[in-house]
Amino acid sequence: MSFFSVLFALLIEQARPLARGNWIHATCRSWARWTSRNLDAGKPQHGWIAWTVVVMLPSLVTVLIHWALWYVTPLLAFAWSVGILYVTLGFRQFSHYFTDIRDALDDGDEESARELLAEWRQVDASELPRSEIVRHVIEYSVLAAHRHVFGVLGWFSVLAALGLGPAGAVLYRMSEFVTRYWRYKSKSMQAGEGASPALQLAASSAWGVIDYVPARVTSLGFAVVGSFEDAIDAWRNYAQRFSSGQPVNEPDEQKELTLENHNDGIILAATSGAVNVRLGGAALQSRLDPGASAGFLAANVSTLDAATQATPGREPEVAHLRSIVGLVWRSVVLWMVLLALLTLAKLLG
Repeated sequence: MSFFSVLFALLIEQARPLARGNWIHATCRSWARWTSRNLDAGKPQHGWIAWTVVVMLPSLVTVLIHWALWYVTPLLAFAWSVGILYVTLGFRQFSHYFTDIRDALDDGDEESARELLAEWRQVDASELPRSEIVRHVIEYSVLAAHRHVFGVLGWFSVLAALGLGPAGAVLYRMSEFVTRYWRYKSKSMQAGEGASPALQLAASSAWGVIDYVPARVTSLGFAVVGSFEDAIDAWRNYAQRFSSGQPVNEPDEQKELTLENHNDGIILAATSGAVNVRLGGAALQSRLDPGASAGFLAANVSTLDAATQATPGREPEVAHLRSIVGLVWRSVVLWMVLLALLTLAKLLG
């Protein structure tokens, strides 16, 4: 059932992607705001309580509904899984920026590409040279593909095999979203919507653990469908270059942020080796716009916006964007083949 759930969700998402600012994403934002306002008292235990409520409660509700529908008929449970995957999984939730920037660069319109990148990441990209535009687009797109597709696939597949339905997809996406959302709200300093350092640390710690295995599985997939030896070599020798993050005050916070960054660093290093492109380098200056949070994906400010050391590889070119598209889609095919084999084995067994 997992294979067909993912297949149908991807097909529906390609044909009719969710509109930006839809009621589902608005509900997620409201839920995160309500939880932080009512449960975040600034102490570590309160941070963990708030995170558990905002992430684990929706996951539990998803499981209970799945079991209830399965009791009625497996067909309803299947439709529920497809529906949950539709709102948590898919390229079209972020790929329009990638496509528009690539088209602008193909047309030689670097100014439009800079404006689109600035809108996407809420940064100042006004003085970026062409190669740096490409480099940042590659980095953000690969991480977005991991968080919106491969990470969701991993957690969904594991928990679905344990009889928990699509709970894994909800767990993964909610954990990633609240970490990013609370960090953004605190930086933008919107009254009543920020999160205490304790809550941000709890969310970041949990996200680092939840994404630990999926990040490595995604990197391994990129190695398999790309240049395997170069990807593994970059993984082993250059992933730490992305792990410095932004300056923080407390040693414990540095430890947790480093774990979160190291997961992303492994993906970027493996990508660099898989397609032989230089990644890492100067950071972009954040341009936090409170109005940007109207979209579920706009508040995408991460610790990887800090400066990092560059990996070896060719200077980023527009042709590398096409290589990244091929790398990602080959990884999707690899995932679908594995899911199909597991589904077939379960049917035959």
